[in-house]
Amino acid sequence: MSEKASSDIVIIQYNAGNVQSVLFALDRLGITAKVTNNHEEILAANKVIFPGVGEASSAMNSLKEHNLDKLIKQLKQPVLGICVGMQLLCTYSEEGNTEGLGIIDSPVKRFSVGENSLIKIPQVGWNTIYNLSSPIMKNVPENSFCYFVHSFYVPQNDCTIATTNYIQPYSAAIKKDNFYGVQFHAEKSAEIGANILNNFLSLKD
Repeated sequence: MSEKASSDIVIIQYNAGNVQSVLFALDRLGITAKVTNNHEEILAANKVIFPGVGEASSAMNSLKEHNLDKLIKQLKQPVLGICVGMQLLCTYSEEGNTEGLGIIDSPVKRFSVGENSLIKIPQVGWNTIYNLSSPIMKNVPENSFCYFVHSFYVPQNDCTIATTNYIQPYSAAIKKDNFYGVQFHAEKSAEIGANILNNFLSLKD
């Protein structure tokens, strides 16, 4: 781990967190992160992690309560959204008819199984990621397995940097400017997830 990567990591605190799991994953990498909703601390951080577990509209409402929705859009350092955190980077989610942050020009859609009753929603479990690009996928082999838990997905778009397939292909990871997002839980994705987190923390501003 580089000296730069180990300094001043912030996890955004709001009412939609898999915060403890992220803290444990960073601790395994030898990283101590601060969990905060303080604007000055978030703005000053070298890297920002934007976690998410739960329902999109309540998560967005929690961000708005602390004006974090406006703050996140202003961030210039690398930002990593995880699961719902990634989805909230988009323009709109079908979950709760939620207006997102609008950083990624894409809707978030609900999986639809049609007449195939054998396919379960939510997707829960390990799935492969492929068509990998971006520095956060450095040394991640094609078709690596990551851990997913979700009922909504981001369609493939110009910002897609990794793809997976459940019912149809969709974005497993996205990137625009300094904003990154992973639909899977990197913090629960074993060695591959640790590699991706490490790559994110090692990004140069």
